[in-house]
Amino acid sequence: MTQASGTARPGGRTARTREAVRAATRELLAESADGTVDITEVSARSGVHLATVYRRWRSADGLIIDAVVDELGSRSPLPATGDLQADLHAWITNLLSDLTRPGHLAFFRALLRAGGEGQDTRSFAEPRIQQIQATLDAAGATVLTWVDIFELVLAPAYVRALLTLPMDPATEAARLVDNVLAVRAARERTAAGAPATAGTAQGRDSRPSPAVSSARRG
Repeated sequence: MTQASGTARPGGRTARTREAVRAATRELLAESADGTVDITEVSARSGVHLATVYRRWRSADGLIIDAVVDELGSRSPLPATGDLQADLHAWITNLLSDLTRPGHLAFFRALLRAGGEGQDTRSFAEPRIQQIQATLDAAGATVLTWVDIFELVLAPAYVRALLTLPMDPATEAARLVDNVLAVRAARERTAAGAPATAGTAQGRDSRPSPAVSSARRG
C-alpha cells in the first residue's frame, strides 16, 4: 500500500527529508506548464536520493498529492469550533479562493491519475480526512462523514474550477454549506422518525376527508 512519507518516524532526518522533497515538488509544480513534475528533478532539487523518493512516494503523482495536501493543511486548516455552518463557510471560502492559485488543479488531476493507476491515494489525503472528521465531530454531526464533505463540497468545487466557471467564493461557499446542512437536517429527521415532508401525517394524504368536504359544502 502506498504510504505518505515520514509516517513511521516523524521528526529528525525523516522530517527533513519529507520537507525537502515537498518543497522541491511545490517549486517544480509552480514552474510546470502542464501541472506535472518529474521525479528525477524532484530528487535533484531536494538533494534526496532518487531511490528514497521512489520508496516513499512511489510516483510523481504521489509527490504532488502529498505536497499539496500538506500545504493545504498548514495554510487553511479546517476550524472545529462546534459551529458547523461557520466552520464550513470559512474553510470553503478559502478553498474556492485557493483553486485559482497555480498548482491546485494539478493536485486534482494528479489525484485522478493516481486513482486510475490503482494507487492508494487515501494515505496521502488522510491528514485532510482527519481534519474534516474533527470538524464534524466537534459539531456533533454524527449523520455526516468525511465522504459526504468530499461529495458535497470538494467534488463540485473542483469541477467548477476545472470548467473555469465564474463565481464569487463567499456566495458559492454559502450555497455549498446550505447543501451540507440540508443533508444533515434530512438525515437527522429520518433518524428521529419524523415525516419526510411537512403537511402529512404518517404518509397520509393531507386533503380533507369526503365527510369534511361534504360538511363544508353544506
